[in-house]
Amino acid sequence: MVGVAAFLIVAVVPGLLLFRAPILGRAQRARLSTEERAFWSVVTSVAVSLALTMTLAAFGAYRFTRLIWIDVLVAAGALGWWRTGLLYRGTASRPGWTLILPVVLVGLGLRFFFPPAEYIIGGKDPGTYMNEGIQIAQRGSLVVHDPVVASVPAASRNLFFPSYNNPVYYSNRFMGFFLMDPDTGAVVGQFPQLYPASIAIAYGLDGLTGARRAVGFWGIFGLLAVYFAGARLVGAPAAAAAAALLAMNEVQIWFARYPNAELALQALMFATLLATARAQTDADRFFEPVAGLLFALLLFLRPEAALVLAVAGIAIVMSRLDGGRVPKVLTLITLAGLVLAAWYWTRVIRAYGTYQMIYTWNIGVLPLGAAAVITVALVGLVVWASRRPETARRWRERIPLALIVLVVSGATYAYFLRTPGGRTASHDALALRTFTAFYLLAPGLVAALLGYVFVVRRWFWRDPALILTVTTFALFFFYKIRIVPEHFWMARRFLPAVLPAALLFAASAAFVGLETGRRPLRAARLLIGVVFLSLLGGEYLRASQPILHHVEYAGVIPKLEQLASRFQDDDLVIVESRAASDTHVLALPLAYIYARQVLVLNTPTPDKRQFQAFIGWARGRYREVYFLGSGGTDLLSKSIGVTAVASDRFQVPEYESPMNAYPRRVRQKEFEYGLYRFVDPRPEAAWFTLDVGTRDDLHVVRFHAKEITSGGSFRWTRDASYVSIVSPLPDSRVVTLWMNDGGRPPTIPPAQVSVSFNGTPLGSTLVRGGFKPYSFQIPPDAARLAAQSDEPARMRIESSLWNPRAALGVSDDRNLGVMIDRIEVR
Repeated sequence: MVGVAAFLIVAVVPGLLLFRAPILGRAQRARLSTEERAFWSVVTSVAVSLALTMTLAAFGAYRFTRLIWIDVLVAAGALGWWRTGLLYRGTASRPGWTLILPVVLVGLGLRFFFPPAEYIIGGKDPGTYMNEGIQIAQRGSLVVHDPVVASVPAASRNLFFPSYNNPVYYSNRFMGFFLMDPDTGAVVGQFPQLYPASIAIAYGLDGLTGARRAVGFWGIFGLLAVYFAGARLVGAPAAAAAAALLAMNEVQIWFARYPNAELALQALMFATLLATARAQTDADRFFEPVAGLLFALLLFLRPEAALVLAVAGIAIVMSRLDGGRVPKVLTLITLAGLVLAAWYWTRVIRAYGTYQMIYTWNIGVLPLGAAAVITVALVGLVVWASRRPETARRWRERIPLALIVLVVSGATYAYFLRTPGGRTASHDALALRTFTAFYLLAPGLVAALLGYVFVVRRWFWRDPALILTVTTFALFFFYKIRIVPEHFWMARRFLPAVLPAALLFAASAAFVGLETGRRPLRAARLLIGVVFLSLLGGEYLRASQPILHHVEYAGVIPKLEQLASRFQDDDLVIVESRAASDTHVLALPLAYIYARQVLVLNTPTPDKRQFQAFIGWARGRYREVYFLGSGGTDLLSKSIGVTAVASDRFQVPEYESPMNAYPRRVRQKEFEYGLYRFVDPRPEAAWFTLDVGTRDDLHVVRFHAKEITSGGSFRWTRDASYVSIVSPLPDSRVVTLWMNDGGRPPTIPPAQVSVSFNGTPLGSTLVRGGFKPYSFQIPPDAARLAAQSDEPARMRIESSLWNPRAALGVSDDRNLGVMIDRIEVR
């Protein structure tokens, strides 16, 4: 019950009371449908809570309880000031049949958008978003001051975060987290933090489970925003059908379970455009500050928000041709948001902001300048034409026609004629065809274009901001998709505007002509439209079935909790570098969700003297110092001792991400690690024996991951792989490797392996068939020098490579040498 009460305080009550306040022409908004009034109560509450969270976190003062108390004070202030004036007293519209439509949409969202992914690990955007949000919840600040980083001695920093000599940021803390100042430990996440702020609120409501569910609620918010914005433009039936199709589409379902900011952009963008239409076209004064606040929030969400703001601004000016006005309050609040956003992008997330500015400038001065000149000229012409009634009338007629010609001709060219070549990449040239084939389907595209012609020709001036914004998004991203063409990853670009708008226009086409004509003809049209949309929805549901039964990375959270439980608060965990294996992705949640002291090595071959000095310092500061790895890291020396503590191997489901192809199946992503504790060095008094693939992480470098078969463990070599041999004995004379050619087909040359010992060549051999011992003689002088050195002896294994995919057509695309099961030095 406490959680439900907290949810109502954060997401419902403040907006409900503010919406009911007897100010800014309440009688006008009271005439809105019951369901839209409820929608705006939630939107206003969410906007206020997000703005408060971002403000508090900007000052390092966010606490969930503090947010709750401020929302309570807002609600109490509204109750105390207006009291019974908050009652409608019969002036509000009564519930109608359309009340059921958003209820059904919420039901579809609850059915399809949960359970969410367990994507809390690092390495990609979803994990970064999750950890950004949970850091705001735990530490209360947009910029995290990481005490582990600040404590690292200056002489040891290069081991973990070497300076990039970049004026914008110092180094990386983790993938997706920039280290701004190593002295204070100031760290900031890569991405704008409005979506992470919502994760922070959800974390306060229900811990990690709530944080994971945040994206699903954004998905439901998106369905409702698309419905209400569409209902105002094309009517409730078509809008409800479009939102239902959106709920069934595999892209919406996938990303409603997978942390991303695009779904939040979808929800806020359509809500913002609806508020703008209510304020600007419907002249409802209450929506001016609401729209201004929503525009301001968008600027802290995604870079594309600037496109929304620019196009909506142009649309507001264009509406002067139809007698519209420029809402002053909306404009002032938006301008204030722009000032705050400029500070935020250039100071708080300046690393990401700089990247976006560089990307923008790379477009070229000439195109940017031309776009600016054209925009200014267009605005000037619109203002000029609006003062001349006859000119304004002609423009009102021609602008929709010009848009129709632009979109239809552009779609025709992109679908039938555009080809790769020159500066046009294949995935850019085929973007519309890919979107249609994978996600919209050809009948959906035809219906969307027909609906676009109908809606723009008939109702453009009802909501020019919405139509211009979705049109601009489509032109912008179908011209250049600006993302790696992996699927479903690439589909993020279509999620905020293109897919919802296409479905809105398609549903409108299905219901064309229902207002006129004889009743039998209208009934036939309705039947055809319903059948068409049902068939389209059925195809979407069929494509979504595999996703509905899949939870990305299911099971990784219990494994992380189990790993985190091995460490106490005053232990230090050193994780191998991202160049060695994927183990580093576990480091981010260990540090920023489970609050463990974690450092990630910068390289698999750190400087031995620096590392020895750091371990000496760390063992004096922390209770225990651990190493976590699997891919191979060259750490050992006669001055550093380790003992094995534990190991684990597990798999989690991961949907495939093919390039320029539709994902069809679920793979099992394997994680394997060994955990070691640093101890006092112990003198070696035995021959060296290494069971490759079993707790060998500190002895091997540049091998492939461990593999286990019924015959035991092994690793594949690369073109050059290395083995560290600590404290070799001076009378070592033979090194023996148990090797297997891995089943090379007859069309591939035999495996050639060359071995050297501390730079001394030991010989070469051809490896054929299954595991067999291959021995190489060690010269006495080489053995004696290796025994006298403080550093481990280094054995280099060079292998000729083959690629299973190229040779056999299988899925394994690794470049492989030979399989090694065991190494002995005698």
